Amino acid sequence: MTMTPEQASWFQGTFSRLVDNVDQALMGKREVVGLVLASMIAEGHVLLEDAPGTGKTSLAKALAATVQGTSTRIQFTPDLLPSDVTGVTIYDQAQHKFEFHRGPVFSSIVLADEINRASPKTQSALLEVMEESRVTVDGTAHPVGRPFLVIATQNPIEQAGTYKLPEAQLDRFLIKTSIGYPDLDVAERILAGAAERNPADRLTALITTGAVADMADLAATVHVEPAVLRYAAELAQATRDHASTRLGVSVRGSLAMIRIAKVWAASHGRHYVTPDDIKHLVEPVWTHRLVLDPEAEFSGITAETVIARVVEDVAAPQARAVA
Repeated sequence: MTMTPEQASWFQGTFSRLVDNVDQALMGKREVVGLVLASMIAEGHVLLEDAPGTGKTSLAKALAATVQGTSTRIQFTPDLLPSDVTGVTIYDQAQHKFEFHRGPVFSSIVLADEINRASPKTQSALLEVMEESRVTVDGTAHPVGRPFLVIATQNPIEQAGTYKLPEAQLDRFLIKTSIGYPDLDVAERILAGAAERNPADRLTALITTGAVADMADLAATVHVEPAVLRYAAELAQATRDHASTRLGVSVRGSLAMIRIAKVWAASHGRHYVTPDDIKHLVEPVWTHRLVLDPEAEFSGITAETVIARVVEDVAAPQARAVA
């Protein structure tokens, strides 16, 4: 079954209202909010590389409040243990049995603050739950439910005492983006409401978590032409063949592109994906997946440079509307 134009129109209206609601707490960042919301509906995760105090916690709380979900914040530190994230099994002497006590990862939206400050062992505690939406402790699997979104943050400036995220973990993030500082007009509006410390607290839920899961299922039915699939595959292949890369986009990265492109198309009222959707999303979805050659990095080439050249070199198919 393929999404109908009527369903696409409903999806666009609902998506826009959700973004508007979150934007009340995170002013002037509709593009970022849209990308994060699209990632949640595409059942992916977000890596925010940003300076402190730009609204990352407010974004997580506002999104959770909008979709009637729960949110937790985990401050990653060098002494954080994997069980502090996933939970632990404790023996109940009264009941004479072991009971699993859930960790903070069991939430609709999990903010993993400064994720690169935790040890690699603790970072690896997120690998299974980000990929399979479940936590396995003592051989028992515990699903986290739907929707489930990890918003991880890292400070691009302060690198002392941090552990670089391994490629396998970076590849599990659907997008990497940043909120950034507001422009002057928005900053003035934020300062005018300085007395309100938690703007997300006043937001009302517009949709249930069950409805978000239904939107995810509906978005999966968006049509993708074989030519567009071929275009995405050629772009991914071009990143692997590029002279400046040691590691290009993985198959997981290609699948992630198609999943979020379907949501992005539906959020714009279309029941089909166009090449422009791929072009628009290629930077946030793929730049963090590239590993550059050291000589290329030394000469000033960045992942964004490689992506821009690849998009320029690979010919896009002609967009064709689907009836």
